[in-house]
Amino acid sequence: MKITDHLKNATNTLFSFEILPPLKGQSLKELLEGIEPLMEFKPPFVDVTYHREEFIYKKHPNGLLEKVSTKKRPGTVGICAAIMSRFQVDAVPHILCGGFSKEETENALIDLNFIGVENVLALRGDAPKSEGRFTPESNGHGYASELVEQIVRMNHGHYLHEETENSFHTDFCVGVSGYPEKHFEAPSMKFDLKYLKEKIDKGAEYIVTQMFFDNQKFFDYVQRVREAGIDVPIIPGIKPITTLGQITMLPRTFFLDFPDDLMDELEKCKTNSDVKNVGIEWAIQQSKELIVAGVPSLHFYTMSKAEATYKIAKEIF
Repeated sequence: MKITDHLKNATNTLFSFEILPPLKGQSLKELLEGIEPLMEFKPPFVDVTYHREEFIYKKHPNGLLEKVSTKKRPGTVGICAAIMSRFQVDAVPHILCGGFSKEETENALIDLNFIGVENVLALRGDAPKSEGRFTPESNGHGYASELVEQIVRMNHGHYLHEETENSFHTDFCVGVSGYPEKHFEAPSMKFDLKYLKEKIDKGAEYIVTQMFFDNQKFFDYVQRVREAGIDVPIIPGIKPITTLGQITMLPRTFFLDFPDDLMDELEKCKTNSDVKNVGIEWAIQQSKELIVAGVPSLHFYTMSKAEATYKIAKEIF
């Protein structure tokens, strides 16, 4: 079922979450068993991230460096198939601009269609860690709006190089990302919303937000999105803080702020266990307030570790 239909048919706020593929060489069995407890809360869909190739430099005995491509977390398509088969829920793979040509994108979408995937989340993706800025692939997309456009064209039976008469029409529901504290590359929120609207105008049907820790920033964001003429569902993204390292890593990596009240509590923490307790309680209160506000779903960023999300969901669903 399409995400928009899940949201339309729901009588209460839904529960959903995002997982990472296992590192190369690790088993899928551990991942599936790890998220199985979350099925207690009847998620209608689960997002599966995609990780573009990265590069490492291998030093040879003669001193020369060889640039070697590596993908640390392959398997998104296979994981989607496994999740749908084992749990009978919809899988939502992430589709990236970065690392893909248009032809590779088309082929990936064909594969996803063949295994029964009906929903995708279209993202530009980040630059490789070895590069300072995002650069599209040769014959690839530079913006998520272009990726949305390609997916929607396939929904109308238009492929890149083949005759389009009598071509099979895919039927993907396309989601896109939103940033309550604005995308870090956008010079202003108004500028950011301009490009969000472009993605919607090209056919995206729902928005999932970046994580945030201040609900007021989400509420203000929703108001500005609506004022910009965007009326699709907006799903808030929630991430419980679980380690001492995340106190500095999350704001630095995702360009977001912690509220002062949250930081006051985190500063008292001496261990990861202390942080996890604070993070879970904060996310519970966040979630309760968002449910009262009538959000269509709560979408949890689990990093494939279900324990904290399970404790939160147990309190609110």
